[in-house]
Amino acid sequence: MRYVSLLPYMWTSEVSTAVVGLVAPRGGERVVDLGSGMGPATVVAAERGASVVAVDPTPFMRRILGVRRLAQSARRRIAVVEGAAEAIPVADASVDALWSVNTMHHWTDLDRALREIHRVLRPGGRLVLVDEDMDDPAHPFHERFARRRAGRAQHFEVIDPVDVAARLRRLGFASADGSLEPVAGRPARLVRGVRG
Repeated sequence: MRYVSLLPYMWTSEVSTAVVGLVAPRGGERVVDLGSGMGPATVVAAERGASVVAVDPTPFMRRILGVRRLAQSARRRIAVVEGAAEAIPVADASVDALWSVNTMHHWTDLDRALREIHRVLRPGGRLVLVDEDMDDPAHPFHERFARRRAGRAQHFEVIDPVDVAARLRRLGFASADGSLEPVAGRPARLVRGVRG
């Protein structure tokens, strides 16, 4: 039952909308929503005129977003594809911006994922990575997720946004900053960068 209660949040999300605002996609740009899930950020970016490649490794999520796409007026600007952070299915230097919301803790190989992001972004390409900090008691889902983790002994990688930003700079990002700060009023781990 707890999982079902999260479905509305996965369908539409203030955090995803805020992340699209931070990326600021422009009409005609090609962008990647990495770990798109049900597509709350994909839909917003396509409505703003960007061509969105929605990448997700999970067939269930891709099917849901594929059906959701059909109901969108901007559906021609949305491509739903199989992929993961460690294997993004787009050509080198072909993307103007990339974001990921609440997926970094699932990545199996952080360095490989960051190399992939560097590979697909054009010079000057923008990056925003956000993981909500549900370990922070100020997060509205803190208690719910603490109970779920205790019941399942589930462990996710804790992402250090400062470390991620440093790794991006070593890869050749012109700028990259990591911080713990609210996104849409929720505690979050935030990484922003521009590819050199």
